[in-house]
Amino acid sequence: MKTEDLRAFDAVVRHGSISMAARELGLTQPATTRRIQSLEEALGVQLLDRSIKPPKPSTLGLRVHAQTRAALREIDALRHLVATDAVPQGRLRMGLTHSMGSLGLVELLLDVKASFPDLQLQLCTDWSARLVDAVLHGRLDAAAVFMPGSKVWADGLAAQRLASTEVLVVAAKGRFTRTSVRLRDVFEAGWVLNPDGCGFRAALQRALSEQGLPFQLNLETHGSELQLSLVAAGLGLGLVARPALQSSRLAESLDVLSVRDFSLALDVWMVSPSAQGNLQRAIEHFGAALVRGMSPAGTEPAARATRRAKR
Repeated sequence: MKTEDLRAFDAVVRHGSISMAARELGLTQPATTRRIQSLEEALGVQLLDRSIKPPKPSTLGLRVHAQTRAALREIDALRHLVATDAVPQGRLRMGLTHSMGSLGLVELLLDVKASFPDLQLQLCTDWSARLVDAVLHGRLDAAAVFMPGSKVWADGLAAQRLASTEVLVVAAKGRFTRTSVRLRDVFEAGWVLNPDGCGFRAALQRALSEQGLPFQLNLETHGSELQLSLVAAGLGLGLVARPALQSSRLAESLDVLSVRDFSLALDVWMVSPSAQGNLQRAIEHFGAALVRGMSPAGTEPAARATRRAKR
């Protein structure tokens, strides 16, 4: 059974005329008739009553036509699904790192909804490594994550570098007389950080270990704004991406420490399957809106080059 035969039968029933159906399909009348006959042979039934002029669908033909219409809708939907230039619609399961979740999230979601009203956006936050794994195994359609520029991506993933940003060490305003320090000068203050699994935290632990310094965790909690409020209250030092600090209401209550023997810069990546279908435009739009929401002073926009892993 061929799709073009189904379309010919649908056109004949809708127009009630083989000649008008042929005109719509861009075929000759004999070619349109042959397609109807091909469908009848495939089904083993007669769909048109040819004892009358012009031929009309039989009772069974009307039932077949109803099913034909449903089948053609599904075929068209399938083609739309895989067309990268099609208008995004359906469900988009997007992931964000915990740190990005505080960067104008409401405005970002409203922007995407206004641009693609037929899109159902589902958002979840997690650690970058977990989000990448969820995309790789089909639990998410795309994710915005922090990863180093040297990251090697798994086969089947497309990764677009959106921007670069610094991760800053912050302390309560005036807590230290000098803001240019070494880890050895400040480690005893302890830290207010994300729970285990955070890349920022892991990088700090490595740096402390390399110098033989203990890792003193005062508090662990999700959410950069909550962490910054605890740091501002003098309960420890914190790590925060520069855009999150610049958008925080607590920025004036904090000092940025220039830690001469510890620095961390990460790239912001949009990760998705290599084949994105009709969600591609929405994923690209989401990434662009996310970068716009990050302070220009805190991010370095990346070239719109996509690194695709081998399939």
